[in-house]
Amino acid sequence: MRPSRRIFLATIGAGILSGRRAAATAPLVMVYKAESCDCCDVWVEHLRNSGLHVISHHSDDLPAMRRRAGVPRELASCHTAFVDSYVIEGHVPPASVWRLLGERPAGVLGLAVPGMPVGSPGMETPLGSVGEPYTVWLFSVGNPPRPYGTTEEAYLLPPRKWVTLRS
Repeated sequence: MRPSRRIFLATIGAGILSGRRAAATAPLVMVYKAESCDCCDVWVEHLRNSGLHVISHHSDDLPAMRRRAGVPRELASCHTAFVDSYVIEGHVPPASVWRLLGERPAGVLGLAVPGMPVGSPGMETPLGSVGEPYTVWLFSVGNPPRPYGTTEEAYLLPPRKWVTLRS
């Protein structure tokens, strides 16, 4: 027995609406980057593919934005993002962003991957090449940055809700 056109269209409509609802409930990440930065665009796609809702803006004064946001100078990178009350600086893996949103540690300003390490999300290497090891740093006011994650988290597919990831 063939389903009617009405049932088919209702099913499609329900799927579209549930997709919109899922996008509306995903955390919003506001990314600020230089207009010419291609690696930032690739990083944004990693975030989107992980289930985060991302809006990207071009900025001509990222250093001033980082200072206002409290990003330590030694942790600076090529783009700055904001999600909930946190700052995300540089090529932080989406799994680390999801972990931060799940744990919500008190007093923390954000996460950073300083510089532009080869092999980090958005700075991929050619197939078969090995990227450089890097650390995801957690930073807060009045405390030195401390390690929060490592290279191994870079390509874990983060869930759309929190699960325990290895530190």
